[in-house]
Amino acid sequence: MTDLLHSLEGPGDLRRLGPHQLPQLAQELRRFLLHSVARTGGHLSPNLGVVELTIALHHVFDTPHDRIVWDVGHQTYAHKILTGRRDRMHTLRQAGGISGFPVRDESPFDTFGTAHSSTSVSAALGMALASRLQHCERHAIAVIGDGAMSAGMAFEAMNNAGVERDLPFIVILNDNAMSISAPVGALSGHLARLMSGPFYTAARAGVERALLVAPPLRDMAQRLVAQFKGMLLPSTLFETLGFNYIGPVDGHDLGALVSTLRNMKSRRGPQLLHVVTRKGMGYAPAEADPVRYHSPGRFDPSRGLAPPASTTPKTYSQVFGQWLCDAAGEDARVVGITPAMCEGSGMVEFAKRFPQRHFDVGIAEQHAVTFAAGLAAEGMRPVVGIYSTFLQRAYDQVVHDVALQNLPVVFAIDRAGIVGADGATHVGGYDLAFLRCIPNMTVMVASDENECRQMLYTALQQPNPTAVRYPRGAGPGAPVVAQMETIPVGKAEVRRTTAQPAGARIAILAFGPMVAPAVTAAEELDATVVNMRFVKPIDADLVHRMALTHDALVTVEEGCVMGGAGSACAEAMLAGGSVRPVMQLGLPDRFIDHGERGALLAECGLDGAGIVRSIRERFSALLAEKSAGSLMRRLVRPTQHDGAGARQPQESGTLPASRVIVR
Repeated sequence: MTDLLHSLEGPGDLRRLGPHQLPQLAQELRRFLLHSVARTGGHLSPNLGVVELTIALHHVFDTPHDRIVWDVGHQTYAHKILTGRRDRMHTLRQAGGISGFPVRDESPFDTFGTAHSSTSVSAALGMALASRLQHCERHAIAVIGDGAMSAGMAFEAMNNAGVERDLPFIVILNDNAMSISAPVGALSGHLARLMSGPFYTAARAGVERALLVAPPLRDMAQRLVAQFKGMLLPSTLFETLGFNYIGPVDGHDLGALVSTLRNMKSRRGPQLLHVVTRKGMGYAPAEADPVRYHSPGRFDPSRGLAPPASTTPKTYSQVFGQWLCDAAGEDARVVGITPAMCEGSGMVEFAKRFPQRHFDVGIAEQHAVTFAAGLAAEGMRPVVGIYSTFLQRAYDQVVHDVALQNLPVVFAIDRAGIVGADGATHVGGYDLAFLRCIPNMTVMVASDENECRQMLYTALQQPNPTAVRYPRGAGPGAPVVAQMETIPVGKAEVRRTTAQPAGARIAILAFGPMVAPAVTAAEELDATVVNMRFVKPIDADLVHRMALTHDALVTVEEGCVMGGAGSACAEAMLAGGSVRPVMQLGLPDRFIDHGERGALLAECGLDGAGIVRSIRERFSALLAEKSAGSLMRRLVRPTQHDGAGARQPQESGTLPASRVIVR
């Protein structure tokens, strides 16, 4: 039963509940959350862990007047349910439905859009200072956790905030990296309430006033207070940054949370509340395996997640993981680096087999790249397994610390292109454009699983920085060859050749996963298909040859059109002095919302039917000429002499090489 939950229309109703009703609400909310996510898929264990914290925040603070910024944002399902979106949860992460992350356009309660980590403190601080400048009294609260504190940006913001002594600003550290153990119980809850209460506040303020006349004594006393608290609690670092540290407090004890937050609400200046929660709280399978239940698909809550099917096609992440193990087995210099995405990037087996050469640096993409550069500078061969959407966070490091010094770092770029349900914040649509403009960089795109493996091996042999890009999920099912061989750098391959005569020839230059739909389209249109393989260096000779022997070129990529792989083809064609009509197909100049990956590709015109449709619309005159030529060939079959002088029918749709027309 969810009677209490369904009686709430918003946080205003929640604030009218009595303290004795909040535990019941938490129970109903957790049950609703579990069954809702089981129907749609989505982030489960992080959301189950913040049910009580979410209730307490909306119960104590006047949201949305008071601003709450949720770091990472994948733990906001309870927040969405309590802020008027309960009846839309069945549309979660589906096309036209609500997002799995906070979105400003979705609700006034989503005060800041998040999905990449460690931004909450900066954003909330900006909001707090804006309110002060506008003479508006409101609290700004940043809820940060799930590893996001490992990123330097969070500490940069806290260092900035620590000097604002009169600001109503709160950082809540949601610590779910450990179980709720003995130190987080009655004693620590009592200390949290005590240190946030009026007695402690008044005593501390009185001591500070008394010591104003003796600055040396004041400074010494402040250091002693901070050190004393640090002996009992992990507070010294935050106190040094200018925050009043409170906690740790049991994040599932609603009474402790509400009373502590109320005390903090009455205080001024930067404050940090350390809350300890358990991922997957209230659902035993998720508590036992929070990683597997972090973002499951649809499942039956009564049975839990089914074991993975042994016949499931290999994903590109798995291909990468197997290759990394094989490469490390052959070369002791190979090391693997991940910014907190060991499971997602397929590096679990590598971490088990080569623990001394596996480095999970936490959510710290900038550090990951420069760390790899340092390893490479000393003769190691670092491989950085990273999502496309997260690599853009370390762009300066790629340019300055890796490429400028021409260090042989391999970037294995996962989740390139459209990712599906995670939506705009996770679309890897820009890496081709922002990597190909960097000197010394080699960029490859894999069209199938085996090509991905061979490209990774090729990248490892290069003396310069190299990127191999591949999409989320499974490939087309190409058999993966165990033997590793290098691919000629900068060389494309022709997958299909047209039989059309001059005047009606179309060549499709496809990149990575777009090769398969390009072949599908080419079968219908009778077009040439080139698997370009390299974005940098582009195969300029083959592009020039395609321009000379075809009447129009079409480039297809799963990335932004502006400055992307298609632009590289157009630049190569013009540099070679050939001029042909070129149509560039790729992701449109807008952010791609959440939905099913295949449907989103079709919406962008990047499936076989979409490619055919675009070519027919753009090159209708050429295709009309092709149709007319086909009719003429059926009416008048051309002939040629064989060696004995007999005239034989010429193969339909071909021309002697001497008759190839160059325009």
